[in-house]
Amino acid sequence: MKTILLLFTASVCYSFCFAQTDTTVALKDSVVSKSTLTVGAVYADNASYYGQKAIEKTPYLAIAASYRLKNGIYFSGLSYRLLNEKTGTVSAGGLGAGISGKLFKRFSADLNYSHSFFAAYSPLLQAGNPDNASLGLVYENWLNVSLTGDYAFGKTSDEFVTGGLSKSVNLFSIGKKDIVRINPSADAVVGTQHFYQTYLQQQKLRDSVLGIILNQLTGSPPQPGSKTTVTTAFNLLSYNLKLPLSYNRAHYLLEACYQLSVLSSQAQSGAGKTNSFFTASFYYQF
Repeated sequence: MKTILLLFTASVCYSFCFAQTDTTVALKDSVVSKSTLTVGAVYADNASYYGQKAIEKTPYLAIAASYRLKNGIYFSGLSYRLLNEKTGTVSAGGLGAGISGKLFKRFSADLNYSHSFFAAYSPLLQAGNPDNASLGLVYENWLNVSLTGDYAFGKTSDEFVTGGLSKSVNLFSIGKKDIVRINPSADAVVGTQHFYQTYLQQQKLRDSVLGIILNQLTGSPPQPGSKTTVTTAFNLLSYNLKLPLSYNRAHYLLEACYQLSVLSSQAQSGAGKTNSFFTASFYYQF
């Protein structure tokens, strides 16, 4: 069942960054004895991009699939829809591929690339950088230590480095073939924020269309949006604490996860801001 977390965290969360990737969980059991196919569904009350979120709320429902070969190579696909959009179309999707496995007895690695497809005028922060290349390293011990580097590019380009700690704890069993597990983790993210300039431009376009409609209805000009300083230097962005609680069986997993993110003074959302995110997931492995 840990392999299910490997498949989805490494190939899906890495690919689209809707929630922070937990490399420690993804790589903990990277050796499998056969090729596997995993499918799943995820609900989130808001989209997280390295602990940051868009100005407007972006709850979503995602459907994903990942196929992993015995040699550690995997392929993934994902489609998701923003729940506050009134159109019947898919909000975004993407394809990814990567390879993961053991380097040494206690060291694991994951290398992957993905390309995402976003709808026009997408409200998501990451829409300006649809391509992402990532390398994650994990030292596995009583307390797992991870280091991940991401290069996101497209209309702009950004680099992110995430260092984290995590610990998987088996809590109890309900029956003979299940286990309830918690995997708390904490990480810090440093990086650039060129993506935010593209996000602001997209927001202005979205607001201008709405502003024209409102102006025609009310006869008053639209009000200017909030001003935020765009940070382009390599700075500390956020601290993130995650508490995923999962129910594990041989072929499927149910998980609920709470994430608390504290943004630094250099983050585009401003100093002293905190964000919280909740996700509920179901994974089934064939």
